[in-house]
Amino acid sequence: MSRRILIVEDEAPIRDMLSFVVEQNGYQADTAADYDEAILAIVEPYPDLILLDWMLPGGSGIQIAKKMKQHEITRNIPIIMITARGEEEDKVRGLEVGADDYVTKPFSPKELMARIKAVIRRVSPTSLDDTITIQGLVLDPVSHRVTANGTALEMGPTEFRLLHFFMTHTERVYSREQLLDQVWGTNVYVEDRTVDVHIRRLRKAISHAEHDKLIQTVRGSGYRFSAK
Repeated sequence: MSRRILIVEDEAPIRDMLSFVVEQNGYQADTAADYDEAILAIVEPYPDLILLDWMLPGGSGIQIAKKMKQHEITRNIPIIMITARGEEEDKVRGLEVGADDYVTKPFSPKELMARIKAVIRRVSPTSLDDTITIQGLVLDPVSHRVTANGTALEMGPTEFRLLHFFMTHTERVYSREQLLDQVWGTNVYVEDRTVDVHIRRLRKAISHAEHDKLIQTVRGSGYRFSAK
């Protein structure tokens, strides 16, 4: 469940370097080499962040940013502009159209990753890469491991995603429909009752030390993950 970063860069050596750096730091890298490829790549499942070159064949990064900000679904995807342009006026223009940060070539991989992590922290109170601990139940998204009081637990990928969502969204009731959207995605057809099946599997998987009681059924409404 690592974050997915879309790299929009027309120069192949730079694109390959960015992909390597991003993946070495535990993120998933997708790439686009021009304007049209970038537009086609900004679909479900949406990228968690976009590294966007200013100048592209077929259009510009500014046009892509403007297009994204016009639509409710994509307007909140963070954008870091990457360009050789260093003039103050161009930086301001990039930020005005909705970019969250700006990196000028040449830049170091260390600087780039610092900026990516800073932007992700700003847009998400809980980073998807952070280890989460609740009452001895520990979920590590990077290593994809779950332990209960030090004992390793086994569970399927859907149960892992479901648990991760619950542990990062505690004390709130979610309907089956909301859980389907958040965990499975809106472009996947799954029956509502499938949620109940995976909830049962998840409860069984975390029943060590009775952690299954953290997942509460709220009659007529859905499910809540609560440590209270």
